[in-house]
Amino acid sequence: MTILIIEDDPTLGNNIKEALEAEDLQAELVFDGQLADRMLRKNNYDCVIMDVNLPGKTGFDLCRDFRTINGHTPVLMITAFSELDDKVRGFGCGADDYLTKPFFMRELLLRVHALLKRARFKSSGGNGDNKIYAADISIDPAKKQVYRQGTEISLTPREYQILERLCENHGEVVPKQELIREIWGTSVDVNTNTIEVYINFLRNKVDKPFGKNTIKTKVGYGYYLDTE
Repeated sequence: MTILIIEDDPTLGNNIKEALEAEDLQAELVFDGQLADRMLRKNNYDCVIMDVNLPGKTGFDLCRDFRTINGHTPVLMITAFSELDDKVRGFGCGADDYLTKPFFMRELLLRVHALLKRARFKSSGGNGDNKIYAADISIDPAKKQVYRQGTEISLTPREYQILERLCENHGEVVPKQELIREIWGTSVDVNTNTIEVYINFLRNKVDKPFGKNTIKTKVGYGYYLDTE
């Protein structure tokens, strides 16, 4: 597994590189957006970690251009800003996950391992189009689009992440705390009530308009999709 780190802060970049290598992952580090663009076009990576604010070419532009040639390699964006608009813009450019500075290195490693796991699952899924399917729901991770019965469903980035995680689990329960950790991280104070609110949002968008009851609650544990 080889990870490309695109970070203009040498100290942070090297810290990330060392942390990844301690996990037996190969890591390459580049400080400039233009150089990173050439590397992404020339080489294959299993995951890309890129800062938003880069010299030469911003992370937003870099990710958008990368998605025109590669729709499957997971991208984790990191930024010093926590504004929702920046996160929405990042997901719109094709990022798979978002991490706000400052962050715990362990949190970054958890995010990277989760992205690698998802990528391995998608590549071995056998559907050939890198889409995720659950019942009559289909998700296009590259475009961050969700469809049910051929109708596109508009979701917020958080709603999309939760639904994608549930679909990937193929009917198995995803614990509430696991959803919080993977989607909000450990540096944000989020409780289980927040998850319940987002699940209700999803049911109103994904289930009710189609007369379905797919998103289920396992009381005391978490949530799962009834794919039968």
